[in-house]
Amino acid sequence: MSNLSNIQTSDVEALIHPYTELNKIRETGPTIFERGKGVYVWDSNGKKYLEGMAGLWCTALGFGNEEMIEAAQKQMRQLSFSHLFTGKSHEPAIILADMLKEISPAPTSKIFFTCSGSEANDTQIKLAWYYNNARGMPKKKKIISRNRAYHGVTIMSASLTGLPGNHAEFDLPVDGVLHTDCPHHYRGAEPGESEEEFSSRLANNLDEMIQREEPDTIAAFIAEPVMGAGGVVVPPETYFEKIQAVLDKYDILLIVDEVICGFGRTGNMFGSQTYDIRPDTITVAKAITSAYAPLGAITVSEDMYQAFLDQSSKVGTFGHGFTYSGHPLCCTLGIKALEIYKRDNIVGRAQNLTPKFQNRLKALADHPLVGEARGVGILGGVELVQNKAEKSGFAPAGKVGTQATAFCQEEGLVVRSIGDTLAICPPLIITEDEVDELFDSLERGLDKTASWAKQEFS
Repeated sequence: MSNLSNIQTSDVEALIHPYTELNKIRETGPTIFERGKGVYVWDSNGKKYLEGMAGLWCTALGFGNEEMIEAAQKQMRQLSFSHLFTGKSHEPAIILADMLKEISPAPTSKIFFTCSGSEANDTQIKLAWYYNNARGMPKKKKIISRNRAYHGVTIMSASLTGLPGNHAEFDLPVDGVLHTDCPHHYRGAEPGESEEEFSSRLANNLDEMIQREEPDTIAAFIAEPVMGAGGVVVPPETYFEKIQAVLDKYDILLIVDEVICGFGRTGNMFGSQTYDIRPDTITVAKAITSAYAPLGAITVSEDMYQAFLDQSSKVGTFGHGFTYSGHPLCCTLGIKALEIYKRDNIVGRAQNLTPKFQNRLKALADHPLVGEARGVGILGGVELVQNKAEKSGFAPAGKVGTQATAFCQEEGLVVRSIGDTLAICPPLIITEDEVDELFDSLERGLDKTASWAKQEFS
């Protein structure tokens, strides 16, 4: 640690960093960001970066939005905290719940607030169990997720997550969570298999899993419209149509995790609309406040709510909730964010920018390191391979992706490596010129990576 600055030394002696190789960061130190404005952030050395990941898929309105800051200050002065326990409430939670009900792609009677997407997905499972107990189906409790899915890091939501790194040495997943196929055509299709044929095979595999497990033991299937932290996996043609047909046959709830895809990212307000998904309930977080404060939420249908009424009368309470469920500051920022999305037509802006963004993204497929460049809306993934024809990756996995992000950072661009896939998810306020800046920097980073890899793996 001898080369670390004072603030970096303080960091490694005080913090545990999520998703970080802990020994390595003690040697390299973290990048310390000090300020942000628009789509840019500056580190403690004054270097400027285009934030190509919108933080963690979340700062849709970019950094330093004065309207959001003003709304937060006003709310903190008026009512810094209140809660929703035992019959208490406050206006920001009520207003935001009404706004979410109005735009939800799922049949929505009520909203339940949490502090994060992880808590929200955890709550989804608890409520699915509660619901099935209420309607006299106590065995209907198993949840089906997918390999490479990401749904959070609480014990239950991490179990839903289908990534080995989230399970290893944590004694996860817990019993009752199943994982079916990842719908990645590039990696999972058989030779000559079309996207539609691939989707049919995956739907058949799901059907067979349900039959093996017995349909009356399966409560829900959970899915992201686009799998974000699994590598920006875009669903193949007819995938959700065929999956939903299987779920309908067996009375299995469809939980759609809109944490990354919600609020304009895919070119519609929700990813469910982009892919014609018919969710029974959705999970939202991240861009609901443009990440200016932590907030998550789930939708509850009228049918589920009626079952909850009966069950809570029987028990004497609805025994679930968090101290910060519906925190007034977070809800106020959610209200303001939704107002800005509507007033400034952020969804339309994303739609208009999509052709340029996706054209620049898809052009990267010609780069010698790129096996697949995939995406939708203002979202992309660039998968790096050693041999394009054979789709063979580098060994060890992740080494090239990590190096590529470092080279991109040298070029003034923040992206994220997911194994050897580079994820790109800039703020939705990005301009056409800034899109060009992003991809120009990314191309320079890839060129540096190719030169490095040629030496490293020769």
